[in-house]
Amino acid sequence: MKGDNGNGDGYPGNDTTLSKLDRKLYEKELIRLQVELVKMQYWIKATGFRLMVLFEGRDAAGKGGTIKRVTEPLNPRGCRVVALGTPSDQQKSQWYFQRYVEHFPSAGEIVIFDRSWYNRAGVERVMGFCTPEQVEEYMQSCPQFERMLVRSGIVLLKYWFSVSDSEQEARFQSRTEDPTRRWKLSPMDLQAREKWAEFSKAKDDMFAHTNIPEAPWFTVEADDKRRARLNCISHLLSKVPYTDMTPPAIELPARPKHPELERPPRWEQFFVPNRYPS
Repeated sequence: MKGDNGNGDGYPGNDTTLSKLDRKLYEKELIRLQVELVKMQYWIKATGFRLMVLFEGRDAAGKGGTIKRVTEPLNPRGCRVVALGTPSDQQKSQWYFQRYVEHFPSAGEIVIFDRSWYNRAGVERVMGFCTPEQVEEYMQSCPQFERMLVRSGIVLLKYWFSVSDSEQEARFQSRTEDPTRRWKLSPMDLQAREKWAEFSKAKDDMFAHTNIPEAPWFTVEADDKRRARLNCISHLLSKVPYTDMTPPAIELPARPKHPELERPPRWEQFFVPNRYPS
């Protein structure tokens, strides 16, 4: 396994690194795309469409930031993010896919997985949390499982966020320096940091088995977070055949006049102190 030259995920070759996308352009385009996401959600709810999106990739590849930008304009009642923790002893004894199935979308819903059943093909395999026999069974079962989902009418989108070794290391370093983001760097991340080549091999093997026509992988080049977010959201929108079903603006009637009320004195209540100058 050769080191990468900026192409992401350990691919050797010419340096294709782009300068960081201009912030003003990014913010303007993000607003436009988020308006489209809202239109998409109205259509999904009205038509009973079922959309499931998987976000996978290396640690610090930018999955969480993209998920945040996708979900922040949407109604949380129709869009759920699923980020499952370590399986319990009971769940470990179940069919591998079982604990994921209960979170699948109903009619009119969007479900986003922040990591998914692909844990087995990646971190579980590389870190030794499963046996080679379990990995082999997974590689055979996963394509069949996903074909069944697609036949049932669920639209399944799978995104892999690709980041270069040097960019991942820079992001890890920034997390150690920022106390508000230090929680993102777990002991498991530090162990995985030493296994770049092993994760690259596992990812390539995973793609070879699970990049199927019914549910292909889409790779997001993510060394520039702004570009990655916009490219991913734009691509997601292109995969849903929505039309604008945004309801018209509500015309608020004149506010009725209320009779004057005798309110209890302020001193009977507790107020949060204002610690900032007015």
